[in-house]
Amino acid sequence: MKIAIVGNGGREHAIARTLVRSPQVTEVTCIPGNGGTARLERCTNLSLPIDGSDDFQAIANYCLNHSIDLIVIGPEVPLALGITDILQEHNLTVFGPTRAGAQIEASKAWAKTLMQEASIPTATSATFSDKQAALDYLQTQGAPIVVKADGLAAGKGVTVATTLTEAEAAIADAFSGKFGAAGETVVIEEFLRGQEASILALTDGTTIRPLLSAQDRKRIGEGDTGPNTGGMGAYAPAPLITPALSDRITKEILTPAVNALNRRGITYGGVLYAGLMITPAGDPKVIEFNCRFGDPETQAILPLLETPLENLLLATAKGELSQQEITWKPGACACIIAASAGYPGSYDKGFPISGIADAEGQGAMVFEAGTTLKEETPVTDGGRVLGVAAIAPDHQQAFQTAYSALSAINFAGIYYRRDIGAPVGYQNTP
Repeated sequence: MKIAIVGNGGREHAIARTLVRSPQVTEVTCIPGNGGTARLERCTNLSLPIDGSDDFQAIANYCLNHSIDLIVIGPEVPLALGITDILQEHNLTVFGPTRAGAQIEASKAWAKTLMQEASIPTATSATFSDKQAALDYLQTQGAPIVVKADGLAAGKGVTVATTLTEAEAAIADAFSGKFGAAGETVVIEEFLRGQEASILALTDGTTIRPLLSAQDRKRIGEGDTGPNTGGMGAYAPAPLITPALSDRITKEILTPAVNALNRRGITYGGVLYAGLMITPAGDPKVIEFNCRFGDPETQAILPLLETPLENLLLATAKGELSQQEITWKPGACACIIAASAGYPGSYDKGFPISGIADAEGQGAMVFEAGTTLKEETPVTDGGRVLGVAAIAPDHQQAFQTAYSALSAINFAGIYYRRDIGAPVGYQNTP
């Protein structure tokens, strides 16, 4: 089987690494890929952009000319721009929702309306395209409160404001153009208390197959302080998500969402990712939906997958998911993200990375994200540079192995949180 993966992050490296280990997969092409995918056996990077219809046509041409059996779309931006629609016009098999389905992530206001129609539990909210109206609404609600740019902002468009001053600043940022068109509309939500969890499910629009639960840590600073990022680490499974709670999530959230999409004429195929808050009473409420594999959750989930990934992806893309069951390896997986100094703000690039082989020699997996190759040496090329993951019989041992391996890796300005495992009782101390 020949597979193409669109994207260049740690999530795509994890997908590629999982696929190339299967004897059924003869060739993987990453478009455009990163320094890690470039060094995988039976994997090739293809330098094509992925952010416009002309780019999607070039990808279609490549896949047609090279008899690609399955195309896996990693990031949300090309999905929101309609890459699946264009590829399917050429009768290519694609894993990932159409542009219509991707609205569930591309517009928080659209997703809120869908949830309300389907009676899916979520935070109360209001949507504004006028700055003053949004500011006036704040005064009626008070703080803490959550301000979200409506569109895609690379995980950085959400502000959990503990004061009205913070909330007012978040609204000002959105309407000033900080997030481009994504901030022309804002959604203001009630602040939900509890613990967050990520539930990623495969669905072909009829069958739903939840993956292992996960928890990620979004804030840049230890103790969950500072601004949100794309994610600073994750672990799976999440002890918080019991079998009974998982059944509730499928019944009360995932199934109603897929049914609501169907009622809108959208056959949703791919990953439906529910970012949840589990309240102190134990009830799940949706914070947001995403239309793709999570990052870094994927790096913590896929290492535990026992069923061949390509079988699941292909069955989902072909509407045959009912024929697949998912089995998992025992144990837990932990993943810690190493970032560039300054992230999620401005940061420098081009610093050589050392110690990756040493980390993997300690039994860890290194998933590269913001990297590229310079004269065969990996160098930093993004904010979140790489993730170090490890499998063990329990979360404690998984984090111990991952942190030990991460200590072998170095680049100028390397930063990572030492408390990613705190919710499961692991604290890495200097």
